Amino acid sequence: MLVYGDSLSATYGMPERRGWVALLGERLKLERPDYNVVNASISGETTAGGLARIDKVLDLHKPAIVILELGANDGLRGLPVAAMKKNLAAIIDRSQKAGARVLLVGTRMPPNYGEDYTKSFERAFADLARGQRVALLPNLLEGFGEKLELFQPDRIHPTEIAQPAMLKNIWTKLAPLLGR
Repeated sequence: MLVYGDSLSATYGMPERRGWVALLGERLKLERPDYNVVNASISGETTAGGLARIDKVLDLHKPAIVILELGANDGLRGLPVAAMKKNLAAIIDRSQKAGARVLLVGTRMPPNYGEDYTKSFERAFADLARGQRVALLPNLLEGFGEKLELFQPDRIHPTEIAQPAMLKNIWTKLAPLLGR
């Protein structure tokens, strides 16, 4: 299993062993030891950066499942949503051609980006999941995104305390992809 994301998956500001990806690895050891997790996430990664390196990462790890958690940095930089969608679609396509099932993980933008941009950004993930026929977790931070006490001082990156909630959100959509 490959986690392919940005700082939300790369455990920004905390030890790697405390992040949701490491917690996923622990859970898989107990419940699905036939899977292991590789975290190829990079803090600050955009969808363009992810697209530039996906072929090498897929070839190296040959995952059965790709958890694709990119796009937040595109949004925070105000990059065009259409370009983000195109990049994510290409990453999904290449992952599927490599034989992997994909879980697309979305996030939401702060309201200061304007209603048009934030709605378009959010809709992009649902459109991609439907069009590419992949599983979708619409918002990694669902259920706690408004609770500032669960975020680091930058108000962007969740704390260690929030990591189990992130894993819970991921697991609800990942479990059906694991099969029996």
